Amino acid sequence: MGGVYVLELAGEDDAFAAYEAQSHGRDVTVVAPGIGMASAIDRVETLAYTRRVSELVGQTTASIDAAESVLAAEQIDRQGTVAVRARDVRSTAGVDTQRAERQLGAVLVDRGFPIDLDGPDHELRVLFSDDSCLLGWFDCSSVRDYGDRMPTDRPFFQPGSMEPLLARALVNIAGAAPDRRILDPMCGTGGLLIEGALCGASVVGLDVQHAMAAGTRQNVEWAADLNATTIRGSASDLPFDDDAFDGVVFDAPYGRQSKIVDDERSANRDLERLVSQTLTEARRIAHRAVIVADRRWNEQATDAGWSIEQTFTRRVHASLDRHILVLE
Repeated sequence: MGGVYVLELAGEDDAFAAYEAQSHGRDVTVVAPGIGMASAIDRVETLAYTRRVSELVGQTTASIDAAESVLAAEQIDRQGTVAVRARDVRSTAGVDTQRAERQLGAVLVDRGFPIDLDGPDHELRVLFSDDSCLLGWFDCSSVRDYGDRMPTDRPFFQPGSMEPLLARALVNIAGAAPDRRILDPMCGTGGLLIEGALCGASVVGLDVQHAMAAGTRQNVEWAADLNATTIRGSASDLPFDDDAFDGVVFDAPYGRQSKIVDDERSANRDLERLVSQTLTEARRIAHRAVIVADRRWNEQATDAGWSIEQTFTRRVHASLDRHILVLE
């Protein structure tokens, strides 16, 4: 898709949502709370934190009358029935959305368009957010089926498993797409592999623990007939040739949850060694990596030869933040 597009962002972290959309698009920016714009966007159905995409009609202030003026001046080259859907995104604009739908719908009726609220040929989305309003003709939406793949519903479950929504965003950022190869060298219960494969990538997962590798294989088979391979192996000594993958993504062990050794200080040293070696191996086999952890591994990443492209912090609960590191 080319042109100018309006993105309805999901979640509360607009910067993270826009960054994920950038993996499928170009010139993605946040223009108002919950709303982004892009000069191009592709494979929208696989995005986690973009709900809908519309072709931009115009942008104005958060006023129904201003939105009406924009629509009245628009040369509409569409035929068939229409409907107007208005949103006060995150309740930031204080606009009467029903009045907006009636008022802008009247403009379309005056232009000769029949209204069909149930199954229109074209849907005009009118998005009010803060002091902005963006109008766009609906183009496509993402597939919101993540509730079907919750970690607790899988045959093999371990506490702390990542939710599929975040896993999808991370594999997108790592470059998951058809004709791409993605590796998770610490695959755990397989959530990243499942989401990467559903994006069309060829995915490979490793875990040093036999039970984890076997459980991941069981979960992948449960999810669908996916292009995924799971093997037992060490993340610090990957059995792959140089440049064998397009991207690496992994959820590093979390502090005391790690079963490396019982002593906390020794565990931290061993964990740092493991992550450092994994990052070094990842640098050898791929040109892009995404790591998620309970701490920042910036120094270890640069020591392994990576450049830090972006970082994000996402709150899980009062005692845990997830730190996301994007590497090139």
